[in-house]
Amino acid sequence: MKPRTELRNGQGAVPQPPRTTTLHDVALVPWSDIEDVSGSAAAIPYLLAAIASGDEAATQNALDRLRHRICRHGFVVGQATAVTVPFLWDLAQRPQTTCRAQILRLLRNIADARQWETTAAAYPKLRRRHGDDIEWESAARRAVHAQRGVIPRLLAENDNELLDATEALASTLTG
Repeated sequence: MKPRTELRNGQGAVPQPPRTTTLHDVALVPWSDIEDVSGSAAAIPYLLAAIASGDEAATQNALDRLRHRICRHGFVVGQATAVTVPFLWDLAQRPQTTCRAQILRLLRNIADARQWETTAAAYPKLRRRHGDDIEWESAARRAVHAQRGVIPRLLAENDNELLDATEALASTLTG
């Protein structure tokens, strides 16, 4: 197994998958030891598999559930978000994935997430209480930025919805 980077949290280190992650690497993550916005992240591998399944109804249901777990309301991220991002990038690159544009929009939301960071800037005392939340936001943004090299390949696709979502994400990552 390749060396892992780690995300610190109040309960110890959370292994991060390697940067060139595919769904084959999903078993390398100790999902039951980390939490998403809803609680245990143990369901995330099943949701990722459903998104990859090609069944449009299952894909949409799984993406909606995953979004609720890693970027609720489009801006609340959690511990498992950064760990999940490389798998989303992998899915977004697969032509057989039926919700690629939606995945890119989700990645854009994650890249924009600054709820706790903004609040702590206004109220510094909150940093002591919500340090993990701030760190998770930062780690999630870094995870999205780490894979931005994929964008030129996505921009070469002949799908207008995918192109629009890719351009919007690229704008967020360069802004």
